[in-house]
Amino acid sequence: MTDDLLFTVADHVATITLNRPAKLNALTPEMAAALTASVSACNSSDAVRCVVITGAGEKAFSAGSDITTLDGYATPWDFRNRDDYCDALRACRKPVVAAINGYALGGGLETAMAADIRIASTNARFAAPEIKLGWIGGGGMAAGLTYSMGASNAALMLFTGDMIDAEKALAWGLVSEVVAPDALLARAQEIARTIASRAPIAAETAKLNLRAAHTMPWDKAIEYERDLQAICFATEDAKEGRAAFAEKRASVFRRR
Repeated sequence: MTDDLLFTVADHVATITLNRPAKLNALTPEMAAALTASVSACNSSDAVRCVVITGAGEKAFSAGSDITTLDGYATPWDFRNRDDYCDALRACRKPVVAAINGYALGGGLETAMAADIRIASTNARFAAPEIKLGWIGGGGMAAGLTYSMGASNAALMLFTGDMIDAEKALAWGLVSEVVAPDALLARAQEIARTIASRAPIAAETAKLNLRAAHTMPWDKAIEYERDLQAICFATEDAKEGRAAFAEKRASVFRRR
């Protein structure tokens, strides 16, 4: 682990903080390894039902990979097969909320897009600037932007590398809400606590269902959704939900 990434759990919500504000929370290989370990801990813990990821300081969520580390790979093949922090976050089975403060650039934008829900502060800025340096993103940039904002808006960002502000990101569908900087983390954690209060297995299968809706043909996605529904319906939590509804009381879910 590393001090450049913080991991805490409270109220069934894990908070992952990229903690390198002096470098705009640019990620190093050590931070990528720590993020992978944090996601693994979330996946294996019944105490974690939702995850918030954010960046320390006021200037940046993350500026992406620390460029000074990119020449450290012996061959292009080693670079291609490096441990990728976006892959690590996408491997999280629990719902993930990104609280985006300041710059979300390159791999930082890809990290934000690896979350399921994105909340931005009014000072958030987004860009895919790799083209200005001679390459393109490799952590899901084109797929994430196209899925979030449509082909034309994605192309505008990818081909120019220019920045958009939080209001444009909201209008284009990249983020769900824009809030004041001092309200950002509280709002993200409020959403996370709400998700954590729902049936955990249902939340995890809903995440699988969303991915299926994006990647599967229409008829297969609906078929898969019904399979997931049947699995959820058979859980102890679903039985508890039905009992609580009949008894007019709050449900007590146990991820069983």
